[in-house]
Amino acid sequence: MSVMPVLLVVEDETLLHIAIEDELADAGYDLVFISNGTRAIEELHANGQRFKALITDIRLGPGPNGWEVAHRARERLPSLPVLYMSGDSASEWAANGVPNSVMVSKPFAMSQLVTAISQLITEADMRSA
Repeated sequence: MSVMPVLLVVEDETLLHIAIEDELADAGYDLVFISNGTRAIEELHANGQRFKALITDIRLGPGPNGWEVAHRARERLPSLPVLYMSGDSASEWAANGVPNSVMVSKPFAMSQLVTAISQLITEADMRSA
C-alpha cells in the first residue's frame, strides 16, 4: 500500500476549502487544512517535513498572508513546492512569490489546481533525485 502525499492547504474560505478537499482527495492526496497564516507557520515549523507541498491563498485575514507563509515555509524547507491561489493578487506574484512556485487565479477549475500541484511535486522530485 502506498502512502498518500500530504499537502498543507491554507485557505480561509469555507466553500473553497470543501471544493479543494473533494478534488485533491479524489486525486490521491491527504490534506491538512488551516485557515490562517499564523497557524500555518506554526504547523510548518512543528511538522513541515511531512508535507509534500504547500497550497496557500494570499489574503488570509489578520496575521501573515500567503506570501509570508510561503517565505517562512521555504526558510525551513527550501525545496517545498508552493502553489498560490488568489482572486486579486496574481499581479504581485513576480515580486512576492517564492522561486519555482505557481500562481492560480480565482476562480479556477479544480482540475487546474490538481494539474498544477502535481506538476510542481513532480518537478521537485526530479530536482532532488
